Amino acid sequence: MSFYRKASEQKLELSDLRVAAINLLSRREYSRHEIFQKLSPRAQDQDELEQVLDRLAELGYQSDQRFAESFLRSRIYRGLGQNRIVRELKEKGISLDLAMQAIEAEQPDWFELAALSANTKGRSLDLNDYADRQKLFRYLSYRGFTVDEIKHALEVLQTGAY
Repeated sequence: MSFYRKASEQKLELSDLRVAAINLLSRREYSRHEIFQKLSPRAQDQDELEQVLDRLAELGYQSDQRFAESFLRSRIYRGLGQNRIVRELKEKGISLDLAMQAIEAEQPDWFELAALSANTKGRSLDLNDYADRQKLFRYLSYRGFTVDEIKHALEVLQTGAY
């Protein structure tokens, strides 16, 4: 039996919670929900953690809107569609309203993104083959594109515009 606890097992006081949260935020943007999930096992009291999170938001160190915008840009760069991005944002604790605000601010062309993703995947596929078209359709659907966006991407690929 050990008398010493590991650092990750120790319960943190208010000032230590603040430092831990700021350390997290110094690396990348986090949603309030993510920080709460990471720090709640180490908090002595959940109310103290809520107090720290409120103060960080008040000071502008943590912002769910800024997180949503940053997350959206990174996922668009990866070639993901709106459905998948919104689902992932929801998993990170971002409301649907805030996710839609970030999407409206960014104004991505989902049809163009679907075509680019299809072009990347579709190079090795024979689009005259039904099974390969279905494979590409499933791939784009998994990446979060709508049926209309996928149909547009398949048309663009078949016409050879890319």
